[in-house]
Amino acid sequence: MPYRTHKITLAPTHKQQHWFSSQCGYARFAYNAALSDFKAGLDSDNFQSWQTLNVNFNKRKKQYDWTQSQDQRAALYAIQNLGQGIANWVSKRAKFPKFKGRGSKQSYTTDEQAVKVENKRIKLPKIGWVKMFEALRFVGPIIKVTISRTAHRWFVSITVETEDTEAVDTSTHPVIGIDVGINTLATLSNGIKYDNPRPLKRYERKLKRAQRSLSRKVRKSKNWFKQKAKVARIHYRIACIRNDAHHKASTDIVNNASAICIETLKVTNMLKNRKLAKALSDSALGGFLSKLKAKAETHGIPITEADQFYASSKTCSNCGHKKKELLLSKRTYQCNLCQYEQDRDVNAAINMRNLAVG
Repeated sequence: MPYRTHKITLAPTHKQQHWFSSQCGYARFAYNAALSDFKAGLDSDNFQSWQTLNVNFNKRKKQYDWTQSQDQRAALYAIQNLGQGIANWVSKRAKFPKFKGRGSKQSYTTDEQAVKVENKRIKLPKIGWVKMFEALRFVGPIIKVTISRTAHRWFVSITVETEDTEAVDTSTHPVIGIDVGINTLATLSNGIKYDNPRPLKRYERKLKRAQRSLSRKVRKSKNWFKQKAKVARIHYRIACIRNDAHHKASTDIVNNASAICIETLKVTNMLKNRKLAKALSDSALGGFLSKLKAKAETHGIPITEADQFYASSKTCSNCGHKKKELLLSKRTYQCNLCQYEQDRDVNAAINMRNLAVG
């Protein structure tokens, strides 16, 4: 059965916010203590598993009276996450884990067995009922519950084991090719275009002033923390605008397509172009394509990914002639062979559709 996760904004009281911050700190404390033990074991050629690290932490925490009132599952899952990080390091999928500071992301995972969800509220261990901005959209047993903070907002991510849903009939929908870009987020082969809000460009001046004001404050003073919260809220606003545009466009595309063909983007390589790096980061094209693929998989819609070096913009969608060069400033494609004219992005999207059709 598939797992589905719903991230919901919480509306906690001041007391509940303080409790969440305390649990995030406790999870960070357990993570750092276990990592310290693991590094000490490496020096003595003693490779410890996360279970051993958890037993050692349970013995050590007894010397601190304040740990008795905390949610012990927060420490357990933090050490489990450390174990996964160590496994990734051993298999050379990631670098060696680092100690977490207070400025790192605040989050902790609690026991899903003690969690209850009713309408727009959730019951968490030791803190009780907390209001949510919306109800849980999935039905099924809860697998995992994580509390996290972004800027001034607290969120709960609830992973639910859902039942297999019936596939939606998309036989009457057309096959769609998609060309993504900076000025236009997505251009479809049927001529529909989705605008790219580019929120970073919109808030760049305001963000610049806020960061400049932050640099003038005494580090870790009260005014410094206040200004840092303002900067975080601007970043949060930018991310919300970007995600909103991505979700609306991807949902609309998936609901009106029987098959989809998309580009294969190497975002890391594209960001090496210093003239386009900021605009590409602002557009977050990789995140948009990831959302599109995830929603298409949920609806049972096949996704075709074009080859990385497929010249969709240089190829004529009418006769298949390929140009040797095509300047980025030319927004209308004109074929030298068949005299076919079409919008540059629409022509590329039609070539994508032809790949999906085969």
